Amino acid sequence: MLTTKSPPVTPPAEPAEVPRPPGARWVAGLVGALVLLLAAVVLSLGIGAKPLSPGQVWDGLFHADSAAYTLVREMRLPRTILGLLAGTALGLGGAVMQSLTRNPLADPGLLGINAGAAAAVVSAISFLGVTSFTGFVWFAFAGAGAVAMLLYAVGGGRAATPARLALAGSALNAALFSYVSAVQLLDTASLDRMRFWTVGSLASAQGYTVVRVAPFVLAGLVAALLLARPLNAMAMGEDAARGLGADPGRVRIAAIVTVTLLCGAATAACGPILFVGLMVPHLVSALTGPDLRRLIPFCAVLSPALMLVADVFGRVVVRPSELQVGVVMVVAGGPVFLYFVRRSGRSRA
Repeated sequence: MLTTKSPPVTPPAEPAEVPRPPGARWVAGLVGALVLLLAAVVLSLGIGAKPLSPGQVWDGLFHADSAAYTLVREMRLPRTILGLLAGTALGLGGAVMQSLTRNPLADPGLLGINAGAAAAVVSAISFLGVTSFTGFVWFAFAGAGAVAMLLYAVGGGRAATPARLALAGSALNAALFSYVSAVQLLDTASLDRMRFWTVGSLASAQGYTVVRVAPFVLAGLVAALLLARPLNAMAMGEDAARGLGADPGRVRIAAIVTVTLLCGAATAACGPILFVGLMVPHLVSALTGPDLRRLIPFCAVLSPALMLVADVFGRVVVRPSELQVGVVMVVAGGPVFLYFVRRSGRSRA
């Protein structure tokens, strides 16, 4: 008797998981970054020498008869907004500098841009008696722009390499901060006015400072967004950039002007603050890749979040005193910078 084998029963295939498009992941990441920024804003408004609950912060923001109105609206709100603006400016300045110089360790602070702005402002305070932000900002722009152009020239112009730019920037940075220290020591009358500003601080933020610095930072943000595509093209080489319609010379000048605008405004408002422009673009590029069209929006969100978190940490770590945000960023950014240097050396080896 013949028996026939029935064909093996094949289990039904599971439906294939539909991959999420890259754009959806990018949008989800940006939403998460915005949530993180919102949390940093809430912490900045609520934490300080006198902690406030979320309800007290809400009353202080929207009810003039609230006991917390003066503390929230006149002190912490301007400080928080200035942190948002300065953090955005420094993060975008670092992203543009790293793309322009093709140096992953480029930072406006480390390459002397912030030091140039600081030297010009300190000179204006000591020799010309300038005391207002309106006066600071133009000197800061002049100092930052002069150092950016000098760095570009000393670093080799069109033949500049990351190593030459880093060496030139380090030399300029050391020389300019030595000058700032010398001026402070010689002019004891101006020392008190300069000592908090030169270490980088948000503590003296006022409403008029925020109003005056905001247009410069917003203009720099727009310029950085417009430069994203041509800087992407330049990353493929000058010949490829020309083939894609970008003029390398004009792009370089526009990038230098943008960095000057961003870093000059931030430095005039709260002093020279290091490492924001180094840390955030590095962390963001690990998530978004080198495409500036995605990297710049992330930097514009995460850089102010880092600035506010560092400022909040400085308020609570040495209570009832306060540690300036510039000091916190140096302490936090120094080890990160050494890690980046070591990793960069390994990748080249």
